[in-house]
Amino acid sequence: MKNLFSARKGFYRELFVLVIPIVIQNLIASAVGMADVVMLGRVDQTSISASSLAGQVMFLLNVLFFGLNSALTILASQYWGKRDLNVISKILGIGLIISLAVTVTVAGLAFFFPYTVIRIWTDVPELIDAGAVYLRYVAASYIFMGVAQPYLIILKSCERVTFATILSASTLVINVILNALLIFGIGPFPEMGIAGAALATTLSWGIGLIVCAIDFIRQKTLPKKISAMFRIPKALIADFAKYSLPAFINDTLWGLAFNMNSIIMGHLGSDIVAANSVVTVVRDLATVVGFGISAAASIMLGKEIGENRLDDAEKDAASILKVTVFSGIIAGILLLIINPYIPGLVKITETAAHYLRVMLYISVAYQMGQIVNTVLIASLFRCGGDSKYGMILDTICMWGFAVPLGLISAFVFKWPPLIVYVCMCMDEFAKMPFAIHHYKSGGWIKNITREIT
Repeated sequence: MKNLFSARKGFYRELFVLVIPIVIQNLIASAVGMADVVMLGRVDQTSISASSLAGQVMFLLNVLFFGLNSALTILASQYWGKRDLNVISKILGIGLIISLAVTVTVAGLAFFFPYTVIRIWTDVPELIDAGAVYLRYVAASYIFMGVAQPYLIILKSCERVTFATILSASTLVINVILNALLIFGIGPFPEMGIAGAALATTLSWGIGLIVCAIDFIRQKTLPKKISAMFRIPKALIADFAKYSLPAFINDTLWGLAFNMNSIIMGHLGSDIVAANSVVTVVRDLATVVGFGISAAASIMLGKEIGENRLDDAEKDAASILKVTVFSGIIAGILLLIINPYIPGLVKITETAAHYLRVMLYISVAYQMGQIVNTVLIASLFRCGGDSKYGMILDTICMWGFAVPLGLISAFVFKWPPLIVYVCMCMDEFAKMPFAIHHYKSGGWIKNITREIT
């Protein structure tokens, strides 16, 4: 056991200084998601299903932010190792341009055309009506997140992980409190049901954006001249296109493919939608450590590579993989333990409860593949400057395998919903052997920084 977890001196201290705040943030985010599910689950199954489907818009935006996280961290963490703060500021400018271009557009669609948007995911009338209400109230939060998220990503790349975590965690806690007040109408607050859950998200992210603005004014790490931030040299744009854009495209295509699962299930009935909404939150809760390791590894290894400590980065990558596998095993055991208690937390039909129990057992295996692949593709390869391989692998496995399999099983063979769900969970195991082989082949670590004026 000692040899299994052997690593260079100081490795675990450096890793967990980054991991712990990120895990806390992810844990709170998952707890907030669970709180949303439980609260709306106490209203009725329509609310929980409709919020889950309307929440797919937020899921897609979170995919955007995850992609931005990877894309910006690839460059920002290495330039942080080089201590080139002017370039890091311009990397933030790139992130804001991309983020706002998408979030403003999506917010406009959600607010002005909510019925059209929600029909993408379901054709059930009661889910369409409830989902449209949710989208109108939550639309403004997309823009607030579009500014706050890139800023928080850059702060983490500059090792201000604790502040970014505290801010994100505080925003999420405020969201839970406002959820309770506005969903159920506690005290002087109106009882708004599903609309209250959406409004709580908007208000909490509005507060988070204000805090980000205050911090930017007071911080002493990044240059504060806004006009200079958006004067982006062609050389940096070229590097972003070469090293970061594939990661962004990768996560966008992955998110769209993963979202197809929700579209497929949205046409298989309210029971499978309700069960999946709970499973997604529970699985997120179980995998917070694994995804925290992935995020921390990008920052840690990116900094080492930027400092030209390539040997340390290669050794630390091997140690990170060992910790990742161990965290996946623990997460699987956790899912097995909590499975019997989850259906009783929400008000769903017996059929939905049966789906939920089986889907949680399936997730025991699925989350292991998800964690290992995320660390390899979204962390190790990308921070080493090799984001193109992951983009190709994810695109082939999702769009060439998992999505067609899900569509055929659901609408051609018309298999039962649980069999369709199993088919849609096969992508992680299809790509894992190729990801592991690429890792073992080596050559994916390189310093991609240069002098930029």
